[in-house]
Amino acid sequence: MAKRETKAELSARIGRILAALDREYGTEYRCYLNYETPWQLLIAVIMSAQCTDARVNIVTADLFRKYDTLEKFADADLKELEQDIHSIGFYHMKAKNIIACCKRLVYEFHGELPRTMEELTSLAGVGRKTANVIRGNIYHEPSIVVDTHVKRISRKLGLTKEEDPEKIEYALMKVLPEDHWTLWNIHIITLGRTVCVARSPKCAECFLREECPSAGK
Repeated sequence: MAKRETKAELSARIGRILAALDREYGTEYRCYLNYETPWQLLIAVIMSAQCTDARVNIVTADLFRKYDTLEKFADADLKELEQDIHSIGFYHMKAKNIIACCKRLVYEFHGELPRTMEELTSLAGVGRKTANVIRGNIYHEPSIVVDTHVKRISRKLGLTKEEDPEKIEYALMKVLPEDHWTLWNIHIITLGRTVCVARSPKCAECFLREECPSAGK
């Protein structure tokens, strides 16, 4: 049976993992969804559930030209908006949530995105993942976004055994330094798309293979 890792050993290994990620991918904050305003990012993230960022960016290129203000989204016809976003998954529910969310932003928040977790998650279609994207990218609040890449790779690296995204978020907050909370998602998305691919991870090519208990498995 493998020797259990001590807290000090885990902390040291995490330090090496973060240093390697910083060297490989840099420390610049970037978002894979295209947007110009905070509310555009919110709508794009709502649309991105169970859909690729690339597909969302294709749809929003025309969508944000047609609905160029928050008020236009709030007043949108449901059936028309469904047609506008029909090429992404779950477009019926997403269109309904986008309109409801934008109405509250216009009429209750005076067009400004709230910044607290409680207020953000009170909006239609906004869960912790979406709220953390907004908090990290718009308000630069240290936030851990748990998407499919972060869930899978954090578990493979042995940083958590949890399955529930919210529990994973809290587990990572305990072991990752705050200055890397937002970067973790950015780095792990890149790693998950290029090297640690879900169906066929390229362990032999991975610069983290020496620090990963799942390497080669």
